[in-house]
Amino acid sequence: MHDFLIFMAAPFAACLVMVGIHAYLGIHVLARGVIFVDLALAQIAALGRTLAFLAGYELDSWEAYLLSLAAAFIGAAVFSLTRLRQRQIPQEAVIGIAYAVAAAAGVLAIDRAPHGAEHLKDLLVGSILWVGWDQVLEITGLYLVIGVFHWFFRERFLLISLDEGEAVRRGWSVRFWDFIFYASFGLVITRSVQIAGVLLVFSFLIVPAVCGTLLAQRLSWRLGIGWAVGFVVSAIGCSLSYVGDLPTGAAVVCTFGVVLMVLGLGRASWHLLTKEKGT
Repeated sequence: MHDFLIFMAAPFAACLVMVGIHAYLGIHVLARGVIFVDLALAQIAALGRTLAFLAGYELDSWEAYLLSLAAAFIGAAVFSLTRLRQRQIPQEAVIGIAYAVAAAAGVLAIDRAPHGAEHLKDLLVGSILWVGWDQVLEITGLYLVIGVFHWFFRERFLLISLDEGEAVRRGWSVRFWDFIFYASFGLVITRSVQIAGVLLVFSFLIVPAVCGTLLAQRLSWRLGIGWAVGFVVSAIGCSLSYVGDLPTGAAVVCTFGVVLMVLGLGRASWHLLTKEKGT
């Protein structure tokens, strides 16, 4: 037990910090109906990181991070400009196209990079097992700043996500606040992907929010349930990784899948039972 705490404490803490901000952002993503915006922004950020690697910078260098962040901001601008109230093409289609193009460009770049296969694996599953306490403190500070920023402007962010028409009637610039939302989103995603990889970051964003939506109507309850699910899944996933000598990121992602399936089946069974009792 002592060895487990020493070895897994920092990865587990990193998981909890990421759950805190991603579960909240996931509530917005579900409300906006742009489920794959996380994957798209993560892939765009990963493309910037890959280009920095080709330019001769280390993957964990500040130069690579800044280029990755610049790419994410470009993606944020594209997504904010393509959100229209009257549109024939769903924004999800634009997001999917952006993801496919960024992924294809990343493959072309990786093909020219030495040890490209290892780089691709790192982008997908990350290296959260080797995260240090300095990185945990760094992302905690960054995500706290972004969280406080979102709390300060919560009325605008929530109303635009939940009722865009009312935001327009109030005279708010939806495109401007969309860009601010996606830019702050990109700040989170860019740093998280460096540590946890695309798949785990996507799971942190979507699965807790989906679990909260399955079990509650009020936003506060959805967020609380999402945080609770993220805490439990992170604990189980990290434990399975340690005991079974498994990749930590993949173990947590699979645990998320199992927990979501159990909750979904439990909710369906509960509704079926209550329906039968009512007849």
